Amino acid sequence: MSSLASGHSGYVGRFAPSPTGPLHAGSLVAALASWLDARAHGGTWLVRIEDVDTPRCRQGAAARILSQLAACGLHPDAPVLYQSSRGPAYQAALDTLLARGWAFACACTRRQIELASAAAGTQRARHAERIYPGTCRDAGRAAPGCAIRLIAAPSLRRPLEALHVRWHDRRLGEQRQDVTHEVGDFILRRADGLWAYQLAVVVDDAAQGVTHVVRGADLADNTPRQIHLQQVRGLATPKYLHVPLLLGADGEKLSKRNGARALELSDPTSALRSAAAHLGLTLTPANLTDTLAQAVAQWKAQWMA
Repeated sequence: MSSLASGHSGYVGRFAPSPTGPLHAGSLVAALASWLDARAHGGTWLVRIEDVDTPRCRQGAAARILSQLAACGLHPDAPVLYQSSRGPAYQAALDTLLARGWAFACACTRRQIELASAAAGTQRARHAERIYPGTCRDAGRAAPGCAIRLIAAPSLRRPLEALHVRWHDRRLGEQRQDVTHEVGDFILRRADGLWAYQLAVVVDDAAQGVTHVVRGADLADNTPRQIHLQQVRGLATPKYLHVPLLLGADGEKLSKRNGARALELSDPTSALRSAAAHLGLTLTPANLTDTLAQAVAQWKAQWMA
């Protein structure tokens, strides 16, 4: 798959929802932010359906998401990409990483990882990653039912040194993560054979020529892993902007798990004004076209001054 031709600016952005259900108010915030950034830069805006986690995907959800985006005037500039069709590209990337020695098979269960972490005195915070201690790095050939992990090290010449990834977020500023001790060697392909998010997103961002990633702040913690994988594969690193999350009544990210309802789009401009307000924009009532034009103008003033 070749990179897409971008707009005049060379900017390529994307919105990449998982079809586990329809868009809700929180996901509209992320969609609008990515669309606005692309339009403000005079670039290309893509939609990618991240449907590799098939047990969680719901039938008809992808079509409904695309319909909801269209109702809000958010139309992609190229055909929608479905990750479920991208298995050969992910396998090729994985084969290269295995051949180069960057990836290895892991037979550890979650329980075994937790016990190893506990034995090392590592405490896992709520919602945090299970820190992988490198148990299977030298275990040899993969057996059926093994996961495949990427080594979290600065280089294969220095496999025991900590991997410190530094990056700049356009809203959060300078960021840093010790991937080795905060995450460990991370999964590229799950033990059940499904592709992991980290591998799929890096392969597809590169294939689609994505230059800017605008998404929710809950995904900021994934960025150092993706940058490491980009660097190992010799790929360019996009610019990142992680926008504030819309929270539920329990203080957690708004989601179906904590009662998020599907977007009510009988009045799309009202939904857009609410999403824009969460992004710090103040839009006056208008028709859909003028509402989006106001939002683009304010986004330019806020993020491109």
